[in-house]
Amino acid sequence: MIPYLYTVVDQKKLNEMLTAFHCCTGLPVRILDDKGHALDPDTSGCAYCAIFRKYAKSDDMCENVHLKACRYSISLGETYIFTCPAGLNHIVFPLMNKESLFGSVLVGPFLLNAPDAIMLSDLSRRYPDIPTSDLLELYDEAQNIPVITPHTAGQVSKLLYYLFSNLMNESRQILLEKQKRLSQQSQINESIQSYKNHILDTSSYPVEKENDLITKVKNGNVAQAKGILNDLLGYVLFAEGGKLETIKSRALELCALLSRASIEAGGMADPILHLNTGFIHKIAQCQTYESLCYILQDIVETFANNLLSHSNIKNRDLMKKAVSYISQHYSEPLTLNIVANQVHLNASYFSTLFKKEMGMSFKEYLNQVRIEESKRLLANSSFSIIDIAVSVGFEDQSYFSKVFKKYTGITPKQFR
Repeated sequence: MIPYLYTVVDQKKLNEMLTAFHCCTGLPVRILDDKGHALDPDTSGCAYCAIFRKYAKSDDMCENVHLKACRYSISLGETYIFTCPAGLNHIVFPLMNKESLFGSVLVGPFLLNAPDAIMLSDLSRRYPDIPTSDLLELYDEAQNIPVITPHTAGQVSKLLYYLFSNLMNESRQILLEKQKRLSQQSQINESIQSYKNHILDTSSYPVEKENDLITKVKNGNVAQAKGILNDLLGYVLFAEGGKLETIKSRALELCALLSRASIEAGGMADPILHLNTGFIHKIAQCQTYESLCYILQDIVETFANNLLSHSNIKNRDLMKKAVSYISQHYSEPLTLNIVANQVHLNASYFSTLFKKEMGMSFKEYLNQVRIEESKRLLANSSFSIIDIAVSVGFEDQSYFSKVFKKYTGITPKQFR
């Protein structure tokens, strides 16, 4: 009987993609059905796993662990890196049609460090029934499992997403929206936590933040505008206790302010007013504060991009090139001089220009990029905090934790 997944996706194409992925990464990769079972029995495990399965509890069996990880990856809207009960690492990506799960792609097993005595003692502690002879055999078999760095695992995770997310276009849109919603709610929760940690006069609305948001929208600075919006939303949710109608009133006021600011900044009045009417209708229909927050983010992004398309921001191409280089090399020992050389500018002039155009210093921006990536890894993987710190470009865990708390108000451990 043909697995249902192969009635939705061409089996030959899927196998060709798996072969290409394996050849490029050198890592085991296989297709699982909607119950977590490998569709190709010949690739369903390794000698290490075969030994471990003899002592695994029912909840620790491969198919149960894989299915649980797959469902979690759906909630994230992207790939999920996890460590199985046997101490091996994997990456999973769901194969969906709209909201229905038909199977998943599983990469692994692999290790982040060479097998050692710590690995054996950890297994022995969690599974005391495993005899010494089998522990030693597990150690021998572990030598055959690929070892990669946490940074490489992160890049493999991205490659897996880019390659397989295009198999089903409708499901890709759903996953992208889940990613955006989850990211926004995470930022709003950080803002709420920050307000909780400080004495807050809830009767005094932070008008200065609202003005700052409008300024960022006028400048077409989408990323910073969305950040300020989420901080504002955190304030409103904390001050109003999540009352939907009160938040809707704030949202309508903000929508009107943003549309007016867009026109004042040179945007075309008719399209902006038309957008405003559509957004007001969407706000009125919202049934949850999560959907309302997401629509507001869409409003900010739309108005800012509308102005960006009609503006003439000086040195935009240079900044795009610099930002692109940072996004590709943030995990390396990146310096101002290195990036300045990439855009063929004097370091001092580049530093001044970067701060003027981006609204923050080069160092602040680089740290922000690294912290955002670390947040993704903290949420989407079971890597240790030190491994995550190193993989995003920080030299030690202490400095990483200090910077993380500065940007989020909480420690990496609290975030996780």
